[in-house]
Amino acid sequence: MTTAVDRFLAGGVIPAHPLALDEDRKLDERRQRALSRYYVEAGATGLAVAVHTTQFAVHEPGRGLLAPVLELAAETAGEYPEQAPVLVTGIVGPTEQAVAEAELARDLGYDLALLTPYGTGDASEDELLDRARAVGEVIPVIGFYLQPAVGGRPLGRDFWRRLAEQPAVAGVKVAPFDRYATLEVVHGLAASGRAGDIALYTGNDDHIVMDLLTAYEVGGQRLEVVGGLLGQWAVWVRGAVDILAAAGRARGGDDAALRELLALNPVLTDANAAIFDAAHGFHGCVPGIHEVLRRQGLLAGLWCLDETEVLSPGQLDEIDRIWAAYPGLRDDAFIAERLDRWLRA
Repeated sequence: MTTAVDRFLAGGVIPAHPLALDEDRKLDERRQRALSRYYVEAGATGLAVAVHTTQFAVHEPGRGLLAPVLELAAETAGEYPEQAPVLVTGIVGPTEQAVAEAELARDLGYDLALLTPYGTGDASEDELLDRARAVGEVIPVIGFYLQPAVGGRPLGRDFWRRLAEQPAVAGVKVAPFDRYATLEVVHGLAASGRAGDIALYTGNDDHIVMDLLTAYEVGGQRLEVVGGLLGQWAVWVRGAVDILAAAGRARGGDDAALRELLALNPVLTDANAAIFDAAHGFHGCVPGIHEVLRRQGLLAGLWCLDETEVLSPGQLDEIDRIWAAYPGLRDDAFIAERLDRWLRA
């Protein structure tokens, strides 16, 4: 029988799940469920919840949001037993908090934990590895190279080798938005002796297509990116599924698929720059995602838990520009046909 971890290892599209709030900045359960239904019905392999796109503030105990948000996604995924979406939880904080969050997610039916360095302060690499080991005793682990602009830190190949050596590590999400740093992860995995047991997922939203097309030959081993766990894939998911499928054909020698993707590469990067607010150090990343989903009717507004987290000056104009320039990226019709049903409680 195929397990959730097996499906994760095989690769796929895993959207980073946003947080639906109402105008009072309270959880909008109806729209939160609608988002999950959209992702699953659009063909996503799984859902990543309580990650950066969900807003790390959901982990703050005083908000009382982490358990309800995780539970809503798990319950909604349960509506689709045939697809059996892989459930990934984001984990933050020092070891004690990380283990407690892992136990909560495991008890709610989650399959893997994306172990972000967010909230670990000045923890040493040894301490981060000990934390990963402790979480791995609860639930399989996905390592996460998070870009420094949104709370990550530089980590070299020796760290990734030592992390990959841990038997509980099933994958790594590479998201430093940096080609050199991405290579550090690849070399670390190759040196670990476990590269064949670990799924490499792109989180480089600025380089999605090329990551999916690239094969790395390191020390006689061939490493490929098997999927994406991406904030960019919180929107336009039908297209994301098509991109991953086309990448598989291109790697298999389909010249037409390769040419199609090479043409799409700068288009998707341009769209991501607008949505993620690259011009302002990604300050408007989450509101930018919300704006796309609002235009498609899935969200009612751009509200974030942090009232200062808003679109940057000029960002809306940039989203207008890419909206008009690249209609082929959008899945508006797919959503419109199903939205009323998804919004039913």
